[in-house]
Amino acid sequence: MATDYTSMSGARGPSGQDSAANLLSRLVSDVTALFRNELALAKAEFSKAATNAKLGLAGIATAAAVLLAGALSLVAAAILGLAEVLDPWLAALVVGVVLGVTGFVMLQSAKKKLDPSNLTLERTQHSLRRDAEIVARRT
Repeated sequence: MATDYTSMSGARGPSGQDSAANLLSRLVSDVTALFRNELALAKAEFSKAATNAKLGLAGIATAAAVLLAGALSLVAAAILGLAEVLDPWLAALVVGVVLGVTGFVMLQSAKKKLDPSNLTLERTQHSLRRDAEIVARRT
C-alpha cells in the first residue's frame, strides 16, 4: 500500500514540499490503514487466546470428572474396608489413589493453560508500541 511520493514532483509546490491538504490526506490514509492492521492482529490474537482458554476449561472439566471417579473409588474402598477387612478394599483403595493422582496431574496441566501469561496479546502490544514510536518520531 506504499506510494512512491518521490515521483510526484509535478504535484509539489515550488519549494518541493507537499501541500498541507495532501499531507493531511496521506496522514488520514496511513492512520486508517494502521488501525485496520492493528485491529486484524488483535482479532487474530484474541481468537488464539480464546482457543487456549477453551482448551484449559475442557481440561479442568475432564480433570474434575477423573477426580470425582477417584473420590467415588475411595468411598467404595472405605465401605468395603469397613464391611470386610480383606483384599477387596485394598484393590478399591489402589484404584482410588491412582485415579486421584491422575486427576491431580491433569488439573495442574489444565491450570497452566489458563495462566494469564498465556492469554495476553503480545504481538498486538508490541506492534502498538512500535507504531506509537513511529508516530512520535514523525511529530
